[in-house]
Amino acid sequence: MNEVVKMDEEAKSKPIKFSHDIVPRLMPFIHKTIIDYGKNYFIWLGPNPAMLIMDPEHIREILSKSNIFQNPPPSLTKLLAEGILSYEADKWAKHRRIINPAFNLDKLKHMVPSFHLTTCEMLSIWEKIVSTEGSEVDVWPHLQTLTSDAISRTAFGSSYEEGRKIHELQQELAKIIVKETEITYIRFLPTKEKRRMNRLHQEVRSLVLRIINKRMNEIEAYHPFLLKVVTMIIQEVLRLYPPIFLMGREVHKETKLGNLSIPSGVQLLLPTILLHHDQEIWGEDVEEFNPERFSEGVNRATKGKFAYFPFSWGPRNCIGQNFAMLEAKMALAMILQQFAFEVSPSYAHVPYSVFTLLPQYGAQLILNKL
Repeated sequence: MNEVVKMDEEAKSKPIKFSHDIVPRLMPFIHKTIIDYGKNYFIWLGPNPAMLIMDPEHIREILSKSNIFQNPPPSLTKLLAEGILSYEADKWAKHRRIINPAFNLDKLKHMVPSFHLTTCEMLSIWEKIVSTEGSEVDVWPHLQTLTSDAISRTAFGSSYEEGRKIHELQQELAKIIVKETEITYIRFLPTKEKRRMNRLHQEVRSLVLRIINKRMNEIEAYHPFLLKVVTMIIQEVLRLYPPIFLMGREVHKETKLGNLSIPSGVQLLLPTILLHHDQEIWGEDVEEFNPERFSEGVNRATKGKFAYFPFSWGPRNCIGQNFAMLEAKMALAMILQQFAFEVSPSYAHVPYSVFTLLPQYGAQLILNKL
């Protein structure tokens, strides 16, 4: 009797059933059921069978064989992120080949002046609002603006002011989608929210196309910029709080995965955040912020195990990871040159997910000018 069948019998005796659309809220339940069922176990997501996969080598194989282990079919999320994220097979491969050159490190060097200008604008605002004795600032809205501004300048050649409407519409759309996917019993009814989602989707598409038409022939100058310590800090932040803390894949025919036999139609849940917080891999200080663990690279930090993939991995890894890392390194380095900071007593540590992991109540810091 194979391992999947054994787990299926256990699941029948101790059923765990969750709605298919509340996976982002399942982490406390998943953590508890690991104790009951082990690190690989079978569950139901509403009517859909699924398996939680915690074995690092199994996850490496899943992420490396994107033609076999495919993304689950997109639902409402396709309104927010349609493109190579939702494409499969030949269509995905074609679009990935087209886009890849734009995210080559040599091309990203052209974007450094835009990152620099964007960060300077943010620091200029901080200079005006921070007194000599230090001031409390919720830096989260400023960092969101920084990211949106950098994307607008590098992708479209516009400032954040021009791209703000797109950002605001996408934020509204994301919140509606999260709300709608929880209301499974009216998913197929033409609700007011669904009509609003479709209007937002069309408006975002129109604005993006308008900016693209302006951007077609613009080219930026560049200077390279790298800092090892800043890289270690960012890597540790991404370990503790990966942007996507739970990934899903699906098989469309019976598939062998190590010693597991997976029937067609089963979803595989890859809990990034649990691997990133596995004490057996990272040590007793797993919950502590310790950038030094990356001083000799990711492989040494993970003891050679496949347990760190904040941007996914394999053929379908995040195409924008070099862009994001370069922007973050420059911004953090420039902030540290002008400000010292500490966490404000008013800060409430509540990470939550709206497709990516965010601070629910902002990020209040006490900033001091250097």
